[in-house]
Amino acid sequence: MNPIEKYEFDRQGFIVIENMLTAQEVASLATAIDALKAEALEQIDSPPQKKALWGPVYHHNTERGYFAFGSNRQGETLMIEDFFNADTAFDCLVNHPRTMETIAEIVQGPIRINNSEIRIRYNENLSGTHMGGPIDHKYRYGFNGKGIDCMMVRMIYFVQDVTNEQGTFCVVPGTHKTNYPSPYQGRPDDEPGMIGLEVKAGDAILFTENLRHGGFTNHSSQVRKTLHVGYGPSWMMSQNIATMDEPQYILPETLTRYDAKQRSLFVLPGWKR
Repeated sequence: MNPIEKYEFDRQGFIVIENMLTAQEVASLATAIDALKAEALEQIDSPPQKKALWGPVYHHNTERGYFAFGSNRQGETLMIEDFFNADTAFDCLVNHPRTMETIAEIVQGPIRINNSEIRIRYNENLSGTHMGGPIDHKYRYGFNGKGIDCMMVRMIYFVQDVTNEQGTFCVVPGTHKTNYPSPYQGRPDDEPGMIGLEVKAGDAILFTENLRHGGFTNHSSQVRKTLHVGYGPSWMMSQNIATMDEPQYILPETLTRYDAKQRSLFVLPGWKR
């Protein structure tokens, strides 16, 4: 982070990073997302199924190592978690140099990936507003003598342009530092102070989970696709919904593709699979 980025992240709780991905990376990731989307939709109701700690029932593709939930109906979202296992195209995001340089500025100590999800949002879908204000230790925003001290943060990578009309990621800036929980519920389009963050393909948004955030309603015909990768301290377990607070779900054959620095972003002490 340069001084302006660090100041704005501390002040607002997020930054937009232009051209985080190359055109080649965008094209490769977009192709992989579309192929995985088609397969997940075809198998979504097939066994094996896993009930998540927070309620949804996910299809678990054991061969390719991902979990999927949702549908492509109007107003719905398709979620694909642990996508790293499914396709080598996603390997470029594991220890992505520019990403890791940024994360190292805001997460202190050894860092691990704790979240990997593809969110595919269809016409009239929105992502309900959540977080902001006082929050538990897993998601809190902190500052100490060494500087910014975040728990979970996320990088969202975009493989297409997204306008407000197409359901942008949206935030209430500064709410990672508020002392009161939000009195507003649910619908981001109606929440005072909520702003949409319009982006171009290849851009990324970095934010602290402590920040109040969501996704505006997708009023367009564009199917909105994003890649979320979460980071935090090395002790933090999976923050994917299907495997919440379990060890990160990474297959041994996936790890064999990675070098030592990439593997260190996943493997917890005592990891077995």
